[in-house]
Amino acid sequence: MSALLEIENLRAWYGASQVLHGVDLRVGAGEVVALAGRNGSGRSTLAKALMSMVEADGARRFAGVDLAPLRTFEIARLGLGYVAEQRDVFPALSVDENLRLGLAKRGPGARAGALRASPRGALRRAPRFTIDDAHALFPILLERRSARAGVLSGGEQQMLALARALVGDPDLLIVDEPAEGLSAQMAARVGACLHALRERGVALLLIEQRLELAPGLADRVAVMGHGRIVFEGTPQALVQREDVVRDWLGVG
Repeated sequence: MSALLEIENLRAWYGASQVLHGVDLRVGAGEVVALAGRNGSGRSTLAKALMSMVEADGARRFAGVDLAPLRTFEIARLGLGYVAEQRDVFPALSVDENLRLGLAKRGPGARAGALRASPRGALRRAPRFTIDDAHALFPILLERRSARAGVLSGGEQQMLALARALVGDPDLLIVDEPAEGLSAQMAARVGACLHALRERGVALLLIEQRLELAPGLADRVAVMGHGRIVFEGTPQALVQREDVVRDWLGVG
């Protein structure tokens, strides 16, 4: 499987505090990789480093394009989407306005060389997800299309954040703790959305603490601890590593 996302010796800081200490990771085209670990292990910082949202160095390439000199919106326009743990909807805008802000944009905002190297290839390809698809996956967003995003429940805001990322037509989507704080019913709907993404060929870097959504979804699992990858393998291989589960995931 060809590498879509390549990370080598990635380090990152918040001010003088170093959080990532040399992370190596790859995600193939259409692959689902679950990134697990305790809170504070560096998982969210890794996502932010990829999106140029924190100070970082080391190699990070998307479809062969060096991400280091790019700004966040340029990275997004390459086809690397990001759904933050905080959801980050625009509370004063309507649901429909939030979705339309996520629509894929190409051209002046992205560097020409980066666009040519993008896995999208010719820009004539039809998007994999439209606003109609988002409404089909999350009917509540159609019902509440005129409501301000700030009045939605936490679960509804998570669905809106995911849908907004989808209509950006990503080739790889980073999703940080998508089921955190959601009811079992809402979490199941989010899980169905992630499965639909995989079926349509979108690669996923799925950040989870307890791997609730990963079984049956992830091709590989990477476990982080103290800002490094301490295990990488299949979900089945992780189950056999009781030491990794005990020492780095904090469960039985």
